[in-house]
Parts: sequence; structure tokens; C-alpha cells
Amino acid sequence: VQLQASGGGLVQAGGSLRLSCAASGFALSSYNMGWFRQAPGKEREFVAAIMWNGDFTSDAASLNGRFSISRDNAKNTAYLQMNSLKPEDTAVYYCATTSEWPYGGARRPNEYEYWGQGTQVTVSS
Repeated sequence: VQLQASGGGLVQAGGSLRLSCAASGFALSSYNMGWFRQAPGKEREFVAAIMWNGDFTSDAASLNGRFSISRDNAKNTAYLQMNSLKPEDTAVYYCATTSEWPYGGARRPNEYEYWGQGTQVTVSS
């Protein structure tokens, strides 16, 4: 079971990035997916989650709709589209799988079983 996050990089404030999370060794369609981020010295923070079939999504209210999560089960890949990026979005972004979907989606790191290695996103002002 492996999750490979990619697509991070350096971008100017106001720009966009799309992160990908490719699964190998298992069918991503068997799991709900989530994205988290962690900035230096801070706790891991929920970003967005998507149900296994894509029917429901959940995202952090603090993002004000700037980010959106999606998935393509045929490609065994999940995505995080990030728009209007701000310097405070700078962090390592992680994708993860979960079998849980409580009301409002799985938002806690301990609800997730498998994690990717993370991809660095740096937003310059």
C-alpha cells in the first residue's frame, strides 16, 4: 500500500497549484480520501476530504472555498486544486486514506490509516 503525493512547488501569492495523490498496491476506490497540511512548528491541519465515490466532500471552513478536492478512481488518483494561494498556505501537504466518514467527513488525522510522504508547497509574497 503506497500513496504518492506530488505537484507541490514554489508559487507566488495569488497563484494556483494542483496536487495529486496516486495510489499503488490497492484500489483507491475502496477508501475515502483526505488532504492535510502541516506547517513548521504547527499541528497537522485538515484541508479537505472526499467520499470513496466522490459523492460528498468536506473542506476546512477557513479556506473559504479556495481549495477543492476531487478524485478519479479509474486513475487511482485523488487531487487537491488550490487557488488564490496565500503565504500562510505554505506547508507540507499530505494525502491519506480512511474507512470512516462521520457527519461532516473525517477531519481528524487519527481517523486515517495510510499516509503519503507529503509534498512541499511554498507560497511567496
